[in-house]
Amino acid sequence: MTPPAHTSRLPSLTGMRFLAAALVFAVHGAAAGAFRDIGAAADYFRFFGNAGALGVSFFFVLSGFVLTWSVRPTDTTTAFWRRRLLKIFPNHLVTFVIALALLALTGTAVATHQTVITLFLLHAWMPDSSYVEAANNVSWSLSVELLFYLSFPLLIKAINKIRPRHLWYAAATTAALVILVPALAQHLLPGTPHYSFLPVSWTQIWFVYVFPAVRLLEFLLGMIMARILLTGRWINLPIVPAAALTLVAYLVPIYVDHNPLFNYAAFTIIPLALLITATAAADVQGRRTLVNTRPMVWLGEISFAFYLVHYLVLKFGHRAFGAQPNIFGQPSGPAWSTPVAIAFLLGCFALSIVAAWALYATVERPAMRRWSRPKNSRPQRSDPQPHSVPADTH
Repeated sequence: MTPPAHTSRLPSLTGMRFLAAALVFAVHGAAAGAFRDIGAAADYFRFFGNAGALGVSFFFVLSGFVLTWSVRPTDTTTAFWRRRLLKIFPNHLVTFVIALALLALTGTAVATHQTVITLFLLHAWMPDSSYVEAANNVSWSLSVELLFYLSFPLLIKAINKIRPRHLWYAAATTAALVILVPALAQHLLPGTPHYSFLPVSWTQIWFVYVFPAVRLLEFLLGMIMARILLTGRWINLPIVPAAALTLVAYLVPIYVDHNPLFNYAAFTIIPLALLITATAAADVQGRRTLVNTRPMVWLGEISFAFYLVHYLVLKFGHRAFGAQPNIFGQPSGPAWSTPVAIAFLLGCFALSIVAAWALYATVERPAMRRWSRPKNSRPQRSDPQPHSVPADTH
Protein backbone atom coordinates (compact mmCIF):
# COMPACT_ATOMS: atom_id res chain seq x y z
CA MET A 1 0.00 0.00 0.00
CA THR A 2 1.35 3.43 -0.93
CA PRO A 3 2.03 5.58 2.12
CA PRO A 4 -0.80 8.14 2.34
CA ALA A 5 -0.41 11.87 2.44
CA HIS A 6 -0.78 13.65 5.78
CA THR A 7 -3.58 15.75 4.28
CA SER A 8 -5.89 12.77 3.76
CA ARG A 9 -9.12 13.19 5.68
CA LEU A 10 -10.65 10.37 7.68
CA PRO A 11 -14.43 10.89 7.71
CA SER A 12 -15.18 7.27 8.60
CA LEU A 13 -13.29 7.63 11.88
CA THR A 14 -15.33 10.74 12.59
CA GLY A 15 -18.53 8.79 12.03
CA MET A 16 -17.32 5.93 14.22
CA ARG A 17 -16.82 8.33 17.11
CA PHE A 18 -20.57 8.63 17.46
CA LEU A 19 -20.99 4.86 17.58
CA ALA A 20 -18.45 4.76 20.41
CA ALA A 21 -20.28 7.53 22.26
CA ALA A 22 -23.54 5.59 21.79
CA LEU A 23 -21.93 2.57 23.45
CA VAL A 24 -21.10 4.70 26.49
CA PHE A 25 -24.71 5.90 26.55
CA ALA A 26 -25.86 2.27 26.47
CA VAL A 27 -23.96 1.27 29.60
CA HIS A 28 -25.16 4.31 31.51
CA GLY A 29 -28.67 3.48 30.39
CA ALA A 30 -28.17 -0.02 31.75
CA ALA A 31 -27.12 1.37 35.14
CA ALA A 32 -29.99 3.85 35.39
CA GLY A 33 -32.41 1.37 36.93
CA ALA A 34 -35.29 2.17 34.57
CA PHE A 35 -36.43 -1.47 34.17
CA ARG A 36 -38.89 -2.90 36.68
CA ASP A 37 -38.63 -6.40 35.21
CA ILE A 38 -35.57 -7.91 36.88
CA GLY A 39 -35.02 -10.32 33.98
CA ALA A 40 -35.14 -7.55 31.39
CA ALA A 41 -32.79 -5.42 33.48
CA ALA A 42 -30.36 -8.32 33.84
CA ASP A 43 -30.42 -9.07 30.11
CA TYR A 44 -29.87 -5.41 29.23
CA PHE A 45 -26.99 -5.05 31.63
CA ARG A 46 -25.39 -8.35 30.64
CA PHE A 47 -25.29 -7.29 26.99
CA PHE A 48 -24.42 -3.60 27.43
CA GLY A 49 -22.50 -3.71 30.68
CA ASN A 50 -19.14 -3.66 28.87
CA ALA A 51 -20.22 -1.30 26.08
CA GLY A 52 -18.87 1.79 27.79
CA ALA A 53 -15.44 0.24 28.29
CA LEU A 54 -15.31 -0.60 24.59
CA GLY A 55 -16.32 2.95 23.64
CA VAL A 56 -13.79 4.58 25.94
CA SER A 57 -10.97 2.32 24.75
CA PHE A 58 -11.91 3.19 21.17
CA PHE A 59 -11.61 6.90 22.00
CA PHE A 60 -8.19 6.48 23.60
CA VAL A 61 -6.73 4.47 20.70
CA LEU A 62 -8.36 6.83 18.20
CA SER A 63 -6.88 9.84 19.96
CA GLY A 64 -3.34 8.58 19.48
CA PHE A 65 -4.06 7.54 15.90
CA VAL A 66 -5.55 10.83 14.74
CA LEU A 67 -3.06 13.08 16.51
CA THR A 68 -0.22 11.17 14.85
CA TRP A 69 -1.98 11.16 11.50
CA SER A 70 -2.59 14.90 11.52
CA VAL A 71 0.66 16.06 13.12
CA ARG A 72 2.02 19.22 11.53
CA PRO A 73 5.78 19.31 10.90
CA THR A 74 5.86 23.09 11.40
CA ASP A 75 3.68 23.02 14.51
CA THR A 76 4.98 24.20 17.86
CA THR A 77 4.31 22.55 21.19
CA THR A 78 2.56 25.68 22.44
CA ALA A 79 0.27 25.86 19.43
CA PHE A 80 -0.58 22.17 19.75
CA TRP A 81 -1.41 22.48 23.45
CA ARG A 82 -3.49 25.57 22.76
CA ARG A 83 -5.69 23.72 20.24
CA ARG A 84 -6.07 20.65 22.42
CA LEU A 85 -7.00 22.56 25.56
CA LEU A 86 -9.53 24.61 23.61
CA LYS A 87 -10.98 21.39 22.29
CA ILE A 88 -11.88 20.02 25.71
CA PHE A 89 -12.06 22.81 28.28
CA PRO A 90 -14.93 25.01 26.98
CA ASN A 91 -17.32 22.04 26.78
CA HIS A 92 -16.03 20.72 30.09
CA LEU A 93 -16.55 24.03 31.88
CA VAL A 94 -20.10 24.46 30.56
CA THR A 95 -21.18 20.93 31.46
CA PHE A 96 -19.39 21.22 34.81
CA VAL A 97 -21.47 24.29 35.69
CA ILE A 98 -24.66 22.64 34.43
CA ALA A 99 -23.92 19.55 36.54
CA LEU A 100 -23.44 21.66 39.68
CA ALA A 101 -26.68 23.53 38.99
CA LEU A 102 -28.60 20.27 38.57
CA LEU A 103 -27.08 18.87 41.75
CA ALA A 104 -28.18 22.00 43.60
CA LEU A 105 -31.71 21.78 42.16
CA THR A 106 -32.03 18.18 43.33
CA GLY A 107 -30.64 18.95 46.78
CA THR A 108 -27.60 16.73 46.29
CA ALA A 109 -24.59 17.44 48.48
CA VAL A 110 -21.44 18.54 46.67
CA ALA A 111 -18.00 17.58 47.96
CA THR A 112 -15.93 20.75 47.62
CA HIS A 113 -12.47 19.20 47.37
CA GLN A 114 -13.48 16.58 44.82
CA THR A 115 -15.36 19.17 42.80
CA VAL A 116 -12.39 21.55 42.62
CA ILE A 117 -10.09 18.71 41.56
CA THR A 118 -12.62 17.76 38.88
CA LEU A 119 -12.78 21.33 37.58
CA PHE A 120 -9.06 21.20 36.75
CA LEU A 121 -9.31 17.67 35.28
CA LEU A 122 -7.00 16.08 37.81
CA HIS A 123 -9.52 13.63 39.27
CA ALA A 124 -8.54 10.54 37.28
CA TRP A 125 -5.26 10.53 39.22
CA MET A 126 -7.10 10.01 42.51
CA PRO A 127 -7.70 6.35 43.51
CA ASP A 128 -11.00 7.23 45.17
CA SER A 129 -14.38 6.73 43.47
CA SER A 130 -15.75 9.96 44.97
CA TYR A 131 -13.53 11.96 42.59
CA VAL A 132 -14.86 10.19 39.50
CA GLU A 133 -18.42 10.64 40.74
CA ALA A 134 -18.07 14.39 41.36
CA ALA A 135 -19.97 16.84 39.11
CA ASN A 136 -20.24 15.38 35.57
CA ASN A 137 -19.05 11.79 36.08
CA VAL A 138 -17.90 11.18 32.52
CA SER A 139 -15.33 13.99 32.64
CA TRP A 140 -12.78 11.61 34.20
CA SER A 141 -11.80 10.54 30.68
CA LEU A 142 -10.88 14.16 29.87
CA SER A 143 -8.41 13.97 32.74
CA VAL A 144 -6.85 11.02 30.93
CA GLU A 145 -6.90 12.82 27.58
CA LEU A 146 -5.14 15.76 29.19
CA LEU A 147 -2.15 13.52 29.90
CA PHE A 148 -2.23 12.38 26.27
CA TYR A 149 -2.08 15.95 25.02
CA LEU A 150 0.64 17.09 27.39
CA SER A 151 2.86 14.13 26.55
CA PHE A 152 2.21 13.92 22.80
CA PRO A 153 4.95 16.35 21.65
CA LEU A 154 7.52 14.17 23.41
CA LEU A 155 5.96 10.84 22.48
CA ILE A 156 5.71 11.63 18.76
CA LYS A 157 9.47 12.17 18.63
CA ALA A 158 10.03 8.74 20.14
CA ILE A 159 7.45 7.04 17.90
CA ASN A 160 8.94 8.63 14.79
CA LYS A 161 12.32 7.13 15.66
CA ILE A 162 10.98 3.58 15.39
CA ARG A 163 12.10 2.05 12.14
CA PRO A 164 9.17 1.10 9.88
CA ARG A 165 10.10 -2.58 9.88
CA HIS A 166 9.91 -2.58 13.70
CA LEU A 167 6.50 -0.89 14.02
CA TRP A 168 4.47 -4.09 14.18
CA TYR A 169 6.74 -5.39 16.95
CA ALA A 170 6.17 -2.15 18.84
CA ALA A 171 2.41 -2.47 18.35
CA ALA A 172 2.41 -6.09 19.56
CA THR A 173 4.46 -5.19 22.62
CA THR A 174 2.18 -2.29 23.53
CA ALA A 175 -0.96 -4.41 23.09
CA ALA A 176 0.60 -7.12 25.25
CA LEU A 177 1.20 -4.58 28.01
CA VAL A 178 -2.46 -3.50 27.86
CA ILE A 179 -3.50 -7.13 28.24
CA LEU A 180 -1.04 -7.61 31.12
CA VAL A 181 -2.36 -4.68 33.18
CA PRO A 182 -5.49 -6.48 34.58
CA ALA A 183 -3.36 -9.44 35.66
CA LEU A 184 -1.02 -7.07 37.51
CA ALA A 185 -3.96 -5.36 39.20
CA GLN A 186 -5.46 -8.71 40.13
CA HIS A 187 -2.32 -10.01 41.83
CA LEU A 188 -0.66 -6.85 43.16
CA LEU A 189 -3.54 -4.69 44.37
CA PRO A 190 -6.04 -5.46 47.15
CA GLY A 191 -9.22 -7.11 45.85
CA THR A 192 -11.40 -6.01 48.74
CA PRO A 193 -13.61 -4.30 49.66
CA HIS A 194 -15.61 -5.18 46.55
CA TYR A 195 -16.96 -2.28 44.53
CA SER A 196 -20.76 -2.49 44.29
CA PHE A 197 -21.77 -5.90 42.91
CA LEU A 198 -18.41 -6.58 41.21
CA PRO A 199 -15.97 -9.13 42.67
CA VAL A 200 -13.09 -6.66 42.47
CA SER A 201 -12.11 -3.54 44.41
CA TRP A 202 -12.34 0.06 43.33
CA THR A 203 -8.55 0.30 43.61
CA GLN A 204 -8.20 -2.43 40.99
CA ILE A 205 -10.84 -0.85 38.73
CA TRP A 206 -9.20 2.54 39.06
CA PHE A 207 -5.78 1.20 38.14
CA VAL A 208 -7.03 -0.66 35.06
CA TYR A 209 -9.74 1.70 33.83
CA VAL A 210 -9.16 5.22 35.14
CA PHE A 211 -5.45 5.71 35.93
CA PRO A 212 -4.11 8.00 33.15
CA ALA A 213 -0.61 6.47 33.09
CA VAL A 214 -2.07 3.03 32.35
CA ARG A 215 -4.50 4.29 29.70
CA LEU A 216 -1.54 5.98 28.00
CA LEU A 217 -0.68 2.54 26.59
CA GLU A 218 -3.82 2.60 24.41
CA PHE A 219 -2.94 6.08 23.20
CA LEU A 220 0.57 4.86 22.32
CA LEU A 221 -0.88 1.92 20.39
CA GLY A 222 -3.01 4.32 18.37
CA MET A 223 0.07 6.37 17.56
CA ILE A 224 1.95 3.28 16.42
CA MET A 225 -0.94 2.07 14.24
CA ALA A 226 -1.06 5.47 12.52
CA ARG A 227 2.65 5.20 11.80
CA ILE A 228 2.10 1.71 10.37
CA LEU A 229 -0.44 3.09 7.92
CA LEU A 230 1.60 6.20 7.12
CA THR A 231 4.72 4.17 6.35
CA GLY A 232 2.92 1.70 4.10
CA ARG A 233 3.24 -1.24 6.52
CA TRP A 234 -0.50 -1.89 6.86
CA ILE A 235 -1.62 -5.47 6.08
CA ASN A 236 -4.72 -4.34 4.13
CA LEU A 237 -7.18 -6.02 6.47
CA PRO A 238 -10.70 -5.02 5.33
CA ILE A 239 -13.15 -3.31 7.68
CA VAL A 240 -15.64 -6.19 7.86
CA PRO A 241 -13.23 -8.81 9.28
CA ALA A 242 -11.82 -6.21 11.69
CA ALA A 243 -15.35 -5.31 12.84
CA ALA A 244 -16.22 -9.00 13.19
CA LEU A 245 -13.16 -9.58 15.37
CA THR A 246 -14.17 -6.63 17.55
CA LEU A 247 -17.72 -7.97 17.91
CA VAL A 248 -16.47 -11.43 18.86
CA ALA A 249 -14.03 -9.95 21.38
CA TYR A 250 -16.93 -8.03 22.90
CA LEU A 251 -19.39 -10.95 23.00
CA VAL A 252 -17.15 -13.75 24.27
CA PRO A 253 -16.70 -12.29 27.81
CA ILE A 254 -20.50 -12.08 28.15
CA TYR A 255 -20.77 -15.85 28.03
CA VAL A 256 -17.43 -16.94 29.55
CA ASP A 257 -16.52 -16.68 33.23
CA HIS A 258 -13.54 -14.38 33.76
CA ASN A 259 -12.14 -11.65 35.95
CA PRO A 260 -14.07 -8.44 35.08
CA LEU A 261 -10.86 -6.40 35.13
CA PHE A 262 -10.12 -7.79 31.66
CA ASN A 263 -13.33 -6.20 30.31
CA TYR A 264 -12.00 -2.66 30.38
CA ALA A 265 -9.54 -2.95 27.50
CA ALA A 266 -7.69 -6.26 27.44
CA PHE A 267 -10.24 -8.33 25.51
CA THR A 268 -10.83 -5.78 22.74
CA ILE A 269 -7.59 -3.82 22.40
CA ILE A 270 -6.18 -5.77 19.43
CA PRO A 271 -9.41 -5.86 17.38
CA LEU A 272 -10.00 -2.14 18.07
CA ALA A 273 -6.52 -1.20 16.88
CA LEU A 274 -7.05 -3.22 13.70
CA LEU A 275 -10.54 -1.79 13.15
CA ILE A 276 -9.43 1.83 13.49
CA THR A 277 -6.53 1.32 11.08
CA ALA A 278 -8.64 -0.63 8.58
CA THR A 279 -11.25 2.14 8.61
CA ALA A 280 -8.62 4.83 8.09
CA ALA A 281 -7.14 2.82 5.21
CA ALA A 282 -10.57 2.67 3.56
CA ASP A 283 -10.82 6.46 3.75
CA VAL A 284 -7.34 6.89 2.30
CA GLN A 285 -8.34 4.67 -0.62
CA GLY A 286 -11.50 6.73 -1.14
CA ARG A 287 -13.92 3.88 -0.43
CA ARG A 288 -17.46 4.49 0.77
CA THR A 289 -18.29 3.06 4.17
CA LEU A 290 -21.37 2.93 6.37
CA VAL A 291 -19.85 5.53 8.68
CA ASN A 292 -18.54 8.18 6.26
CA THR A 293 -21.97 9.29 5.09
CA ARG A 294 -22.94 12.90 5.74
CA PRO A 295 -25.35 12.12 8.65
CA MET A 296 -22.78 9.91 10.38
CA VAL A 297 -20.01 12.46 9.98
CA TRP A 298 -22.29 15.14 11.45
CA LEU A 299 -23.10 12.90 14.40
CA GLY A 300 -19.38 12.25 14.78
CA GLU A 301 -18.71 15.98 14.90
CA ILE A 302 -21.07 16.41 17.85
CA SER A 303 -19.99 13.19 19.55
CA PHE A 304 -17.69 14.89 22.06
CA ALA A 305 -20.54 17.15 23.16
CA PHE A 306 -22.86 14.13 23.19
CA TYR A 307 -20.45 12.27 25.44
CA LEU A 308 -20.40 15.13 27.93
CA VAL A 309 -24.16 15.77 28.07
CA HIS A 310 -25.66 12.29 27.84
CA TYR A 311 -25.01 11.25 31.44
CA LEU A 312 -26.58 14.46 32.74
CA VAL A 313 -29.64 13.90 30.55
CA LEU A 314 -29.99 10.29 31.73
CA LYS A 315 -29.32 10.93 35.39
CA PHE A 316 -31.36 14.05 35.97
CA GLY A 317 -33.99 13.19 33.38
CA HIS A 318 -34.67 10.03 35.37
CA ARG A 319 -34.66 11.82 38.71
CA ALA A 320 -37.27 14.23 37.41
CA PHE A 321 -39.79 11.38 37.72
CA GLY A 322 -38.94 10.59 41.32
CA ALA A 323 -36.03 9.46 43.48
CA GLN A 324 -34.99 5.93 44.29
CA PRO A 325 -31.56 4.19 44.27
CA ASN A 326 -30.12 2.62 41.14
CA ILE A 327 -28.04 -0.57 41.09
CA PHE A 328 -25.07 1.36 42.53
CA GLY A 329 -27.14 2.71 45.44
CA GLN A 330 -27.07 6.26 44.03
CA PRO A 331 -30.19 8.47 43.69
CA SER A 332 -31.99 7.68 40.47
CA GLY A 333 -35.59 7.48 39.24
CA PRO A 334 -38.47 5.02 39.22
CA ALA A 335 -38.52 1.64 37.50
CA TRP A 336 -41.04 1.09 34.72
CA SER A 337 -42.36 -1.67 32.51
CA THR A 338 -39.97 -2.77 29.79
CA PRO A 339 -41.67 -0.81 26.93
CA VAL A 340 -41.79 2.38 29.02
CA ALA A 341 -38.16 1.95 30.13
CA ILE A 342 -37.03 1.50 26.52
CA ALA A 343 -39.06 4.55 25.47
CA PHE A 344 -37.41 6.56 28.25
CA LEU A 345 -33.92 5.55 27.13
CA LEU A 346 -34.70 6.34 23.50
CA GLY A 347 -36.10 9.71 24.53
CA CYS A 348 -32.95 10.48 26.53
CA PHE A 349 -30.84 9.42 23.55
CA ALA A 350 -32.69 11.81 21.23
CA LEU A 351 -32.58 14.62 23.79
CA SER A 352 -28.85 14.06 24.23
CA ILE A 353 -28.32 14.51 20.48
CA VAL A 354 -30.26 17.79 20.56
CA ALA A 355 -28.34 19.02 23.62
CA ALA A 356 -25.05 17.95 22.04
CA TRP A 357 -25.82 19.85 18.86
CA ALA A 358 -26.59 22.97 20.92
CA LEU A 359 -23.34 22.63 22.90
CA TYR A 360 -21.32 22.00 19.76
CA ALA A 361 -22.87 24.91 17.85
CA THR A 362 -22.75 27.49 20.66
CA VAL A 363 -19.62 26.53 22.60
CA GLU A 364 -17.27 23.99 21.03
CA ARG A 365 -17.14 25.16 17.42
CA PRO A 366 -17.09 28.94 18.17
CA ALA A 367 -14.33 28.48 20.76
CA MET A 368 -12.18 26.49 18.34
CA ARG A 369 -12.71 28.97 15.52
CA ARG A 370 -12.03 32.03 17.63
CA TRP A 371 -9.18 31.02 19.91
CA SER A 372 -7.51 27.87 18.59
CA ARG A 373 -4.86 29.90 16.75
CA PRO A 374 -3.02 33.14 17.56
CA LYS A 375 -4.57 36.23 15.97
CA ASN A 376 -1.68 36.82 13.59
CA SER A 377 -2.03 33.32 12.14
CA ARG A 378 -5.79 33.29 11.55
CA PRO A 379 -7.00 33.54 7.98
CA GLN A 380 -9.00 36.55 6.92
CA ARG A 381 -12.74 36.06 6.35
CA SER A 382 -12.21 36.02 2.60
CA ASP A 383 -9.57 33.29 2.79
CA PRO A 384 -10.66 29.75 1.99
CA GLN A 385 -10.75 27.48 5.03
CA PRO A 386 -8.28 24.60 5.02
CA HIS A 387 -9.52 21.05 5.05
CA SER A 388 -9.74 19.63 8.51
CA VAL A 389 -8.93 16.26 9.95
CA PRO A 390 -11.28 14.50 12.33
CA ALA A 391 -11.15 15.61 15.92
CA ASP A 392 -9.33 13.16 18.10
CA THR A 393 -11.49 12.95 21.17
CA HIS A 394 -15.08 12.15 21.97
